[in-house]
Amino acid sequence: MVSTVVAENFDRWSPPLHEDFEVNAHNGRVGRTLLSETDSVRVWETCLAPGERIPVHRHVLDYVWIALTSGRARQHLGDGSSREIAYERGHTQRFRVAEGGYHLHDMRNIGDEVLSFLVIETKGGANDPIELGES
Repeated sequence: MVSTVVAENFDRWSPPLHEDFEVNAHNGRVGRTLLSETDSVRVWETCLAPGERIPVHRHVLDYVWIALTSGRARQHLGDGSSREIAYERGHTQRFRVAEGGYHLHDMRNIGDEVLSFLVIETKGGANDPIELGES
């Protein structure tokens, strides 16, 4: 995986992007489709066609993501930075979220092929899960 910062300090963020961060600041739907939920985990799948985007979402639980396909994405993060990331099929990364902490971001497929991920959130850590409500 190669990640490059392409902007900082909210540079080149459109008004609709700023609005998405405000509206979805507490959106716990960290994937497109919730495949499974138990007392200990949530398993999400996200498949993004070229140009497609998943809205801003908040990670509060420890999680692992697995790239099911290779491709490229752009993420805008809650700290005002923007990154472009190249993924390789099979790449896996784990994140721990500190008590009271979170990761807030969106993701757009900027490649030419479908970009697909699994995200596995682990319950029972430092933070309580966000209630999902209706999708």
